[in-house]
Amino acid sequence: MKRKVLFLGETYRADAITWMNGLREFGDFDITTWALQTPSNSLKNKVLRILEFMFCVLKIRKIIVNEKPAIVIAERATSYGFLAALSGAKIVIVAQQGISDLWPKNSILYPFKKMMQDYAFKKATLVHAWGTVMIPAMQEGKVSESKIMILPKGIDLEQFTPINNATFDKITAIVTRSLLLEYGHETILKAFAIVKSKNMAFQLTIVGDGKMRTYLEKTVAALGLKKEVDFTGKINNSALPKMLQQHLFYISMPTTEGVSASLFEAMACKCFPIVSDIAGNQAFIKNNDNGKLIPTSNPEKLADAIIVSFKNHDMIQNAVNRNFEFVFEHANYKTNMSLIAKKYHDLIVKNNN
Repeated sequence: MKRKVLFLGETYRADAITWMNGLREFGDFDITTWALQTPSNSLKNKVLRILEFMFCVLKIRKIIVNEKPAIVIAERATSYGFLAALSGAKIVIVAQQGISDLWPKNSILYPFKKMMQDYAFKKATLVHAWGTVMIPAMQEGKVSESKIMILPKGIDLEQFTPINNATFDKITAIVTRSLLLEYGHETILKAFAIVKSKNMAFQLTIVGDGKMRTYLEKTVAALGLKKEVDFTGKINNSALPKMLQQHLFYISMPTTEGVSASLFEAMACKCFPIVSDIAGNQAFIKNNDNGKLIPTSNPEKLADAIIVSFKNHDMIQNAVNRNFEFVFEHANYKTNMSLIAKKYHDLIVKNNN
């Protein structure tokens, strides 16, 4: 029997698309979506978005009355998760998106976010963590262990295959994170300026878009890297595997991280990961073993890691082989989404008895 799901979240995101497609494919769910319509790209719009947020519960309740979903799924305890908790739905699944949804900690809205998170956790039937690195924040939020499911959505290994065509003729590196301040693209660009000063040939591909793009393009010009750096803009996710497979290195320098699907995608395509030394990456990468961990905002150490790694072919080969095995065993989309869909169906059966 086909079950209905109401999905509350930003459905344009690749993670959300993967999640919904998996539920349709492996759980035979029929999905209705709802998201806030006001962007948060200016102070005025941020105020309007908060106002929309304050008055949207009635809209969500109306959808529930009309569509009668068996489950309401929501991304982020501090936003859509809170709305799901207020919706009156019988089964609410809240997914924490980062290592903590209480971010940034210096925000004037932090106390309100904490209140919303606590309420969402309290009302949730299930709290979904994509990895163990997220558990401490849930424990701080006093979530019962019986309500926590730890399982990533996984990577489609029919698309992200371990056929890496990169050679050691020159350094080839790819960045696949949104062009936002917290992802540290400027640090990466400064590191490659140092690499260039060492007379080492390279090509850097920056995939995606975001509000930092104009600034980063100006930075590229100022650093004299226009010939070596390519901004692809936003691409279709189906084109990403082939792009990853043309690069030796995957580089990501975020200042905060939960469980990164982008890292898993790169590992599946046998790119050697050089990533920031933060908890979300430490959970999967061991420094000088299956990748490199670099302090955030340190272009000198990042440049050194790129150069040293490029000269160590055996280390790279051993690391990428082990990384693919890890993804195959622990982050396989077909396996994980089948388990997730089954868990959701089990919740429906349990709550209908």
